[in-house]
Amino acid sequence: MSQKTVAAFGTWKSPITAQTIAAGSRTLSSPCVVGDQAFWLEGIAAQGGRVALVNAGPGGLSKAMTVAPFNVRSRVHEYGGGAYLVNADTVYFSNFADNLVYAQQSDAAPRALTSNSLLRHADFNLDKQRNRLIAVQEGHSVPGREAINQLISLGLGDSDAVTVLATGYDFYAAPRLSPNGQQLAWLCWSHPHMPWNSSELWIAEVGADGALAHPRRVAGGPHESLCQPTWSPAGELYVASDRTAWWNLYRVEGDVLHAICPMDAEFAQPHWTFAESMFGLSGDGELVASYIENAISKLIRIDVRTGTQRHIETPFTAIHALSVSDGFVVALASSPSTPRQITRIDLATGQSTVLARCTDVDIDADCISAPQAIAYDTTGGRTAHAFYYAPKNADYAGPAGERPPLVVTSHGGPTGMASNGLQLGIQYWTSRGFAVLDVNYGGSSGYGRDYREVLKGQWGIVDVDDCIAGADYLARQGLVDRDRMAIRGGSASGFTTLCALTFHHIFKAGASHYGVSDLASLDIDTHKFESRYTGYLVAPPETRDEVYARRSPLGHVAKLNCPMIFFQGMDDKVVPPEQSETMVQAMKKRGVPVAYVPFEGEGHGFRRIENIRSSLEAELYFYGRVFGFEPADVIEPVEIHGLPSVA
Repeated sequence: MSQKTVAAFGTWKSPITAQTIAAGSRTLSSPCVVGDQAFWLEGIAAQGGRVALVNAGPGGLSKAMTVAPFNVRSRVHEYGGGAYLVNADTVYFSNFADNLVYAQQSDAAPRALTSNSLLRHADFNLDKQRNRLIAVQEGHSVPGREAINQLISLGLGDSDAVTVLATGYDFYAAPRLSPNGQQLAWLCWSHPHMPWNSSELWIAEVGADGALAHPRRVAGGPHESLCQPTWSPAGELYVASDRTAWWNLYRVEGDVLHAICPMDAEFAQPHWTFAESMFGLSGDGELVASYIENAISKLIRIDVRTGTQRHIETPFTAIHALSVSDGFVVALASSPSTPRQITRIDLATGQSTVLARCTDVDIDADCISAPQAIAYDTTGGRTAHAFYYAPKNADYAGPAGERPPLVVTSHGGPTGMASNGLQLGIQYWTSRGFAVLDVNYGGSSGYGRDYREVLKGQWGIVDVDDCIAGADYLARQGLVDRDRMAIRGGSASGFTTLCALTFHHIFKAGASHYGVSDLASLDIDTHKFESRYTGYLVAPPETRDEVYARRSPLGHVAKLNCPMIFFQGMDDKVVPPEQSETMVQAMKKRGVPVAYVPFEGEGHGFRRIENIRSSLEAELYFYGRVFGFEPADVIEPVEIHGLPSVA
């Protein structure tokens, strides 16, 4: 083994370049099995982030089924999901550009089934008997008024007639038709609830004319969240419920839910996008599921009659979007040493076949920093959780006695979850000599309902406290340089970042990616799905103004005295550009070092190669200027107001 070069942390030359990450990155989602065929969605950064439907047979050879300019994405709830359905040789999908639903038979040109771009559709289910699609519809027909969500059927004949099946609730999801076509199950909820706080499971009979009859609420209420109603081939309905404070599996019998394999573990995740799946049933009375314990996924087979369990040993520690067939499953999976991939897993042996990877980059294992799960004390006598990554590079070591800079990051959501699957975005930092702490603060999923609800009324406090406590813990352990600690985050995590930097002084720099700075403006500008969410996260309407004023970073910019860089998509409808721009201008007026990097044509998150690359390089350049080191990368300088230019 060659001797390592000793160089200051942050200056290491890394094989994981921003260009490599951007050019090789693919967004993989929504795997589905139909017979022995696997399907999934794949984002193509080189085509402006266009999402294509991809297919692979048992041999693993894949091909794109939809071609440019079609972009298979739904905009229902803005976050989308459930954008396609495959039946035999026909694909039904939502097209992002015009919001229309299309049918594509084999390689023929897609045919539009709808004509009104103000109506969005997702979560398709095929009613073969009545030659129609059943879907969630979101109508934006009246400007200035809240969208209308309902369940509809869309005829597949010459008329393409639309019929409303269920309406009256603010939100609908997961319409699922029984195998005999005689019952429909679905989920629904209304303001001010989010589906992971409160939702309901309904079942109705389906008449010969397709109308619903005798609808009844089977489960759910103010303190119960239900996910993924699923019919077995025998016509039994299964669902995940957190009525025991954990999302566990149940079989529905009449109006009673019978527990299947009760565990202190999560068999579901928060419903941010449609058609997410963590379990399925095969034809022999067996349920296959991915469950989460302390943010680590495991795969299990359950006999639905006896409850007998058999774990399936796989190399994966993050397993999501599970689709089950006889003898195998297809899932979105990763591990500490393998990036996210669409993989086919044999249920008998646990052996896996890679169908697609989110990146083509092969990284030397000696450059990969392995995550270490840590738990530490935080405010209120609580315990917080995170994954710690030490600096690592096959060719470099830090100087004796020098401690590395730290980047603290946390997920968005804010009910998301950081897993320990390989993320090149984290390895980008560790391979250059940074330590990284990926925080699952109070409010994160993966640890049960009680942990999720810690964030109720405490957004901007609990999450911030847990990030600060994690950074302090690492500093006290001598693992990082206390004087070179930064915090970064996007969306909800951007709010965490801004609050940490505004109201506390432990971090010396920060990066906000489309983060929230003003809660009142967020309420005005945001979309229907999250329009009441801050009432849960921050304060109810009767105390909102006072709490918003106290907790919004923008109103306290005079307290923000450390450098920041902001990244913003100019087409972002979730967190509009004004949220970042107003904060930037306020910092400029005070003379606090600040940089602003806007991206035209980008929404809530960046999909284009050049923007993914630019955001990584600009953030590295920024930390180099602030922390006093020069990156090995050749980077185009970013203007930082309040710092002198580099000659």
